Amino acid sequence: MAAEKLSKEEFDEKYNWRDLPKVSNWIAYTYRAFMKLFWIFFIGFGAVILAAIVFPAFKIFIHSKDRFRCTAQRFVSATFRFFMFLLKISGIAKLLTDSREEFRNMHSRIVVANHPSILDTVVLIALIPNATVIAGEKYAKGVLGGVIKACYIINSLDFDELCRRCKESLDLGSNVIIFPEGTRTPRHGQNNFKKGAARIARATGANIIPVLIAGSDKFGLGKSNPFWSFNPVEQLIYHLIMLPEIDISEYAELTDPIAAKRITQKCSESIHNAADQYKKDHPLTRTVNNV
Repeated sequence: MAAEKLSKEEFDEKYNWRDLPKVSNWIAYTYRAFMKLFWIFFIGFGAVILAAIVFPAFKIFIHSKDRFRCTAQRFVSATFRFFMFLLKISGIAKLLTDSREEFRNMHSRIVVANHPSILDTVVLIALIPNATVIAGEKYAKGVLGGVIKACYIINSLDFDELCRRCKESLDLGSNVIIFPEGTRTPRHGQNNFKKGAARIARATGANIIPVLIAGSDKFGLGKSNPFWSFNPVEQLIYHLIMLPEIDISEYAELTDPIAAKRITQKCSESIHNAADQYKKDHPLTRTVNNV
């Protein structure tokens, strides 16, 4: 909603192509921009197959709702890992992390992360096999709707119901992924972190794991980027950095509003401080995404 208040010049400055380096290789750029669109179609088609064929087949053999949800989430994670492999071999995107085992073995945590691109959810779920995500209602009404309704939580639920669903997942050992900005991070400036993740952590008693999604500039998959666009000089590098866990019990003596404010501030500081350090030293990339 905030973007609607910007002038065209301000909007272009914040979200689009100002200050991008010039295209270094037009053949590579055209190939990557085309393949980006191909893979977006591919993942949408895959979501339809999962919802129409795979999940109904699972339900024939799995009658428990909890077991079905956990099985479906792990299957989606496996398909997303395969998808990231396809992006890697096609030269479009690469996933890097020093915490692969920690992500794989994580249980009953709330994961909060910055949100530079539309692939962030895919990347996180690929790394975390047992994860649900709080997804926007608009996505639940689109081509991904079947998968989202079967496996994940829609953010338009009443807050008490949202917390109940999160608690159910956390009690089963699943992790809950939340993007506290509520929208994708702009190329310039920052979005304020909303308090929803902190309030859910407070209500469920689950600790928070902040994650920095760093790497190369995600231009082409960011908010309001042109349909035919891509990073002009390199592939998309998703470098995920797991940050120190935030212990919710440290805020137990505070009132709910104060605790939510301080937990949110802690999440924001943790991710943005790590981002500032990353920008000073990012040898893996020629460009670096804003956070």
